[in-house]
Amino acid sequence: MRTWAGLLAFAISLTAAAGPRVIAVDLDSVIHPITAEMVDRAIAQAERTNAAALMIRLNTPGGLLDATRKLDQALLKSPVPVITYVTPSGGRAASAGFFILEAGDVAAMAPGTNTGTASPVLLNQEMDKVMRAKVENDSAAMLRSMMVNRGRNAQAAESTVREAKSFTEREALDNHLIDLIAKDDGALLAALDGREVARFDGRKVKLALAGAEIVEYQETFRERVISAIADPNLGFILLIAGALGLYVEFSSPGFVFPGVFGAISVLLGLSSLSVLPINWVGVLLLVLSLAFFIAEAKFATHGILGVGGTAAMIFGAVLLVDAPPAMRIHWSTAFAVAIPFAAITMFLMTLVLKARRNKVVTGEAGMIAEIGEARTAIAPRGKVFVHGEYWDAESATPIEAGARVRVVDVEGLVLKVEPDVR
Repeated sequence: MRTWAGLLAFAISLTAAAGPRVIAVDLDSVIHPITAEMVDRAIAQAERTNAAALMIRLNTPGGLLDATRKLDQALLKSPVPVITYVTPSGGRAASAGFFILEAGDVAAMAPGTNTGTASPVLLNQEMDKVMRAKVENDSAAMLRSMMVNRGRNAQAAESTVREAKSFTEREALDNHLIDLIAKDDGALLAALDGREVARFDGRKVKLALAGAEIVEYQETFRERVISAIADPNLGFILLIAGALGLYVEFSSPGFVFPGVFGAISVLLGLSSLSVLPINWVGVLLLVLSLAFFIAEAKFATHGILGVGGTAAMIFGAVLLVDAPPAMRIHWSTAFAVAIPFAAITMFLMTLVLKARRNKVVTGEAGMIAEIGEARTAIAPRGKVFVHGEYWDAESATPIEAGARVRVVDVEGLVLKVEPDVR
């Protein structure tokens, strides 16, 4: 009994000696569903390790509203106090990043950062007044709920949605959008040590962060891969390169490498784009572009269908992702991918179709219409020399030895011939 008590006391002393821990997560790109998954796992890790707080470092241009809403809900329900922090200097928490910043129990910014501009944006189109009002009202209500509960300035926060207003770190502090400005992680935790914060559920929690150890959240393999390829520009490049590799393999079986490369690239490209909202108009334009390329290689349109296919692929790429500007495929990427793909695809398809139209030169079919010489009289059977070989031959018309003959059919090892009158 004394032994167990001693071990327990030793474990408690080690825990106490270790000091508090803060789990830190970096959100330094666009916000998408994988970002929300990462935050969920980080919250679970913070709870499992009895961390004193969860720190979300923000440097993002924005992202998807649905993913942001899911992420905010996770932060508001977190059993561990949440510190949101815009860092480093020169960074920003724009659009969706502003919502995440305000979801924290403590909101902070580093010097030289900015936040705001949370107006909703639709893909490549102007929203009508009714639609804009609906989206803005929904976003504004979401912000007001958080701001009032946190004791922050709801009116100033709402201006980021309705007026696309942006704030420097000093302006954000003066307008009660954030709680403090800190130059780095250490200064932030030191300033928060001993501070009492109100959780979203109304509980009061006193932060004990003196000498806290910052533990970086370790992404899972899946999160690392998807995060690395979540850029829609990279996803589009992988998808098109993979499609080209698969086409080369199917049109010339046996190379193996283009098929393997193509299959992997297509799967990675689809994985990248699967976490983003897809616009089906863009998908249909991409399919139409492939149909145009095939038709251009098959019919003589003097490049009209090829140009149409290239234009359809460019517009399809730009319209493919139904998301804010930061998450769309760039025009430069669309041009850089579509033009070489169009040229290579039409060239390969032309070679394939030309090869299919060429006369067969092997096997029995390759003997049809070949010209040879009768080495014996054929009446109705005899010997002919065709294609460098001697054959038994039959002819419905008598043919003299030495005359030219044309092969009209093959029956087993006997050629059916007729006089060549040319």
